[in-house]
Amino acid sequence: MEIKTVGIVGAGTMGAGIAQSVIEHGIPAVVLDADPAQRQRAAQGIEAQLARAVEKGRNDAATAAATRARLSLVDDLARVAACDLVIEAVFEDLAVKRGVLERLGKLLPATTILATNTSALGVDELAEFVPDPDRFLGLHYFNPAAINRLVEVVRGARTSEASFARALAFTRATGKQPLPCRDGLGFVVNRFFCPYVNEAARLIDEGFDPAAVDRVARAAFAAPLGPFAVMNLTKPRIALHAQQSLARLGPFYAPAKSLERVGEAGQSWPIADPAPALSAAEESLVAARLRAACFLPALQLVDEGIAEPQAVDLGARIALRWDDPPVAQMDRLGQAGVVRLIKPLLERYEIESPANLIRVGQLGLQPAAAKDA
Repeated sequence: MEIKTVGIVGAGTMGAGIAQSVIEHGIPAVVLDADPAQRQRAAQGIEAQLARAVEKGRNDAATAAATRARLSLVDDLARVAACDLVIEAVFEDLAVKRGVLERLGKLLPATTILATNTSALGVDELAEFVPDPDRFLGLHYFNPAAINRLVEVVRGARTSEASFARALAFTRATGKQPLPCRDGLGFVVNRFFCPYVNEAARLIDEGFDPAAVDRVARAAFAAPLGPFAVMNLTKPRIALHAQQSLARLGPFYAPAKSLERVGEAGQSWPIADPAPALSAAEESLVAARLRAACFLPALQLVDEGIAEPQAVDLGARIALRWDDPPVAQMDRLGQAGVVRLIKPLLERYEIESPANLIRVGQLGLQPAAAKDA
């Protein structure tokens, strides 16, 4: 069954971005938010983006007007009841999401797919608040949602095959690259990206400079931005919240002291220009630490059946724009090289060696889309 209308609960940054992505691909979107100021900000932000596209010649005025007409901003939850898909995009708080999902579960007809845009909570955890979890799943967009092509389509333990297939088709119809995966803390991208960011913060705890770490990180993953530049764009408090959610997985995932300090204070990281010089040995150490902090959780999520190795690199390439993603690097290094890098983490945090180490060097990865989970 084709999805012809989309409801979005929450008109914040993510909700507005998702709405823009939807209406730009010909599908009407009904955006619900009880706060009139938030609705106005969402409308103004989308209008500005549409106007900018016309100014730059990427669109014409008639197309922009037609796109704008597909957007409705409302304050009544009943207005989303007629939608084929409803995406919850409210604040990352379990109690807040529970209230929204329980109300939606009672209101929506059985044919409507209900999705959460959560990045920090589990789909199965949230499914407990939905009367019929077979039509519930995760649609995790990446910021900025209107531009970033990746969407993690997260299948919960009770998500039906039909609901999952409809969600995959919807993401493709709206110009996105779906990354199919199963439920697990951090899903795919945040499962390895957050520990990488956290390890960068641990290096600050040990006296390294943020700008120097960023420079090494960019080179290590052929990335446009280092971890501290990314955090300054998305806010360190968001990174801290995400890492705190992963901390349930064990001591390796516990937030670094400096991440707690900067995140809780609502500050940004000081990034010097030019970055301080590092010795060759220091550069090698920083690169090895950052790679290990990506490699270990990537191997763990594959062990846990969340996704295949190809999905890790798909996420890294599209969501993060890393041209040298983790699994491709592990393939080149081979088992011995990967073991050398992650062994200090295994020993320090008393972690069992990932089973998929036996596959490293034999995956033959190509930058292609992951198979549907």
